[in-house]
Amino acid sequence: MFLPTLSRRERGLLFTFALLALVALFGPALPAADVAIASVFADNRAWQGLPNAMDVLSNLPFLLIGCWGLYRLNRIDRAHQQALAQFPLAPPASDPPDNTLDCAWLFFAGLIATAAGSAFYHLLPDAPRLAADRAGMAVAFAGLIGIAVCERVSQRAGWPAAWFVLTAGLLAAEVVQETGNVLPWALVQFGGMALVLTLALATPMRGAVGLKLGWVIFFYAAAKAFELADHQVYEASGQLISGHSLKHLVAALAGLPVLAALRKLDVSWRGTLLRHNPDAAALTA
Repeated sequence: MFLPTLSRRERGLLFTFALLALVALFGPALPAADVAIASVFADNRAWQGLPNAMDVLSNLPFLLIGCWGLYRLNRIDRAHQQALAQFPLAPPASDPPDNTLDCAWLFFAGLIATAAGSAFYHLLPDAPRLAADRAGMAVAFAGLIGIAVCERVSQRAGWPAAWFVLTAGLLAAEVVQETGNVLPWALVQFGGMALVLTLALATPMRGAVGLKLGWVIFFYAAAKAFELADHQVYEASGQLISGHSLKHLVAALAGLPVLAALRKLDVSWRGTLLRHNPDAAALTA
């Protein structure tokens, strides 16, 4: 994409990414809070020999929703390939949006990576394991922002945006680990969600899959609130569950709006295929 051929929204997105990159490179260093020590978390109880059991096991929803999403995407892809092979006269307009689906693959793979990285970190919290935790989150952030860009900016901009965020997120996690400067990571996490919020206020593009970005933002904000109230939630619940464990459970729910959008896309695409190819009923079963 060359600058003169970019739409207004694409130029705005490019400017936003350039601004965030400049701030990350030349902004003042922010010292990282000491979150790599197990004692900062409210619930450090072990269970069946598993240290910090609740903070480890509460990552399971990330794994479950990630696998569910990959299953749904594989189902869509398999049906599409069968349709192309058996019904070549299906109009191109009925094809699922490739870039949105590619970003969705990245997002759900990122949820699985988040489950692995976070569980690995909480088993024995330290700085190197925290970098692994953040690396998994970066994959999920990249996929989510890519989908949001496909929905509200353009299909062609979604995949490059996802790769930009993925690269920035992985580099930011490494910068924190090597230098203690948390600014680049803060820009990836909070700047990325600010971008999603801005895109949520924009009109969806033609052919959008209908992702409810407002629900994604709601779950993210609720998860951050639980994280900040880790000890308070733990005491208020009678030491049953901590805010950090609830953070994992609620953050995983951000995958549900993406699943719902994929289901809607699947049903819509199969309906369009049936209208143009009445003999395609076997593929939509």
